[in-house]
Amino acid sequence: MTTPITTRPHENSVRTPPAIIAAIIIASAAASALICYLVYFHAPLDVSGTHLRSLPLLNAVLNACCTVALLIGFSYIRSRRIPEHRAAMFTAFFFSSIFLVSYLTNFTLHGETHFNRLSPWWPFYWKLLASHVFLSIVALPMILITFFLSLTGRFPAHRRLARYTFPIWLYVSVTGVIVYIMQAAIH
Repeated sequence: MTTPITTRPHENSVRTPPAIIAAIIIASAAASALICYLVYFHAPLDVSGTHLRSLPLLNAVLNACCTVALLIGFSYIRSRRIPEHRAAMFTAFFFSSIFLVSYLTNFTLHGETHFNRLSPWWPFYWKLLASHVFLSIVALPMILITFFLSLTGRFPAHRRLARYTFPIWLYVSVTGVIVYIMQAAIH
């Protein structure tokens, strides 16, 4: 007597529904468009800058906390401590989410922070800020898709994408702190 062979669908045969990817990309594009609107078209609500003046510092602290959580999460996955890795990555996601709310609030109230173009640091600042902004736009959908793959149990795909998501997310978090420090030192 032979035992029937049961087949298990191969992980690669499970595809993410295009509607999910489209929703993530649309939500990411909407967030980027909102930031663009706040920076270039929206008149600040608190022109005097007296309300919630500590938001840029809070944003830098949140970016620093995200950086620490990312590095801890990376060390956990390297040592195959999956539950701890997951907790650390959720913590990084939490700090990034709170950062985004605080960042949008800051731009709504105060508008754009201008850097002194006569500073000898201007060329470095401009390049750093440009790379930070560009990669933050790229990072958002990557982070959301990486989380989606993990939460739906598609770990091989999650690992493949996380190899690119992690360094970009880390770079954006670290450069967010550096940009704050440079702006605070000039003002």
